[in-house]
Amino acid sequence: MLKTSLLGRDENSEPNSLDNESKSLSESSSNTTSENVPAAEEASGLSMMQTLIHLLKCNIGTGLLGLPLAMKNAGLLVGPISLLAIGVLTVHCMVILLNCAHHLSQRLQKTFVNYGEAMMYGLKTCQNAWLRTHSVWGRYIVSFLLIITQLGFCSVYFMFIADNLQQMVEEAHMVSNSCHPRKILVLTPILDIRFYMLTILPFLILLVFIQNLKLLSIFSTLANITTLGSMALIFEYIVQGIPDPSNLPLMASWETFLLFFGTAIFTFEGVGMVLPLKNQMKHPQQFSFVLYLGMSLIIILYVCLGTLGYMKFGSSTQASITLNLPNCWLYQSVKLMYSIGIFFTYALQFHVPAEIIIPIVISQVSESWALFADLSVRTALVCLTCVSAILIPRLDLVISLVGSVSSSALALIIPPLLELITFYPEDMSCVTIAKDIMISILGLLGCVFGTYQALYELIQPINHSIANSTVSMHNYLIFSNSSPFLPSPV
Repeated sequence: MLKTSLLGRDENSEPNSLDNESKSLSESSSNTTSENVPAAEEASGLSMMQTLIHLLKCNIGTGLLGLPLAMKNAGLLVGPISLLAIGVLTVHCMVILLNCAHHLSQRLQKTFVNYGEAMMYGLKTCQNAWLRTHSVWGRYIVSFLLIITQLGFCSVYFMFIADNLQQMVEEAHMVSNSCHPRKILVLTPILDIRFYMLTILPFLILLVFIQNLKLLSIFSTLANITTLGSMALIFEYIVQGIPDPSNLPLMASWETFLLFFGTAIFTFEGVGMVLPLKNQMKHPQQFSFVLYLGMSLIIILYVCLGTLGYMKFGSSTQASITLNLPNCWLYQSVKLMYSIGIFFTYALQFHVPAEIIIPIVISQVSESWALFADLSVRTALVCLTCVSAILIPRLDLVISLVGSVSSSALALIIPPLLELITFYPEDMSCVTIAKDIMISILGLLGCVFGTYQALYELIQPINHSIANSTVSMHNYLIFSNSSPFLPSPV
């Protein structure tokens, strides 16, 4: 018997393929009515603390380590203010998404809807006949963007863990007990980075076999503990002996600000998890409090780490803050703890694409083969992220391109448009309409700027970029600061 999925499907309900959404509204609604959710499942939902743990882990990923460089690209004054504004805007779009999903579920008498369903039902109930006819494409687009975004994150996580593992193993003989500032080193790897990727592959496959979020919250707690430990060591170092920041520019050039904008949008990774987490809560009405609390903590962490890191290292700020840490055992442990945290975060980010693709596959096989098909798809998807990391030498820039397009669309462009579609027939105020249009335009600009920068870096020679790639690993401690969309090897 399959466990309850992240997208809120009941374990006894038959999975629906995306093609089924092109049927009538009443037919597509019948599979998720309240009678399909047994009381026992509601009683075993996620608690507030478990939901908060998942929310924190979904938003604290690899992008966090590149925030000091992002502040350098924006300026000491403009950077923190802009990051705070983008964070507030992202949370507001999450709230918009929650409100639209709740309104549509009430209107259609459904227990819950996920992101793709919300977009589809919003289009299906709007006044425009053409949009109603093609409403199923709303779900197709959102599902495609979610799959690309989340699998992209997973591919980055694969290389991030492998890079850290390689450096910890091959720098072990050079690490000292005294914590002096790190020196730039040029090392020839003993083992190819692909070896380390293949080493962690079976462990990640076993991890994604865990399909129950309540069980997964145990590992998520461990990830939070290790991430918290690494953050504590980073903060412990950067708050000591901060130089006079008066020499740092308050505002950087517009060209580098574009880099900051892309980094900031990429850093907020959890938009795809908002509705699934709410749907899995024991008391979904409490999710708003959890969201505001969790995202407030995350924004404070982002602003503090980015600002203090830039003030500490100034013009020498590297693409990942761990590159600036002393080369000693104490701070080498930051790599280990953060890698453990990213390892468990992989499973959370993996859930979204898995729960979109797996029901389509299971619907094509008999019930006796359902479990085998489920595990096979999970294994194939993990292998796909591994193969992507191995075969694409400049993976970070490719993921920057995909992430700039899909992350901006999911976080800033689609939610305001969905609110316009959902509530416009109910006499929205002019202020709300103007606000939604402005947010969507801002998201579109971020998408264009991020795409431009990623494409620019892709056409540059490898030795002029900070590519987190198997090619650049031969000199893997020599980096420039030309692109902070994703962190370089640490």
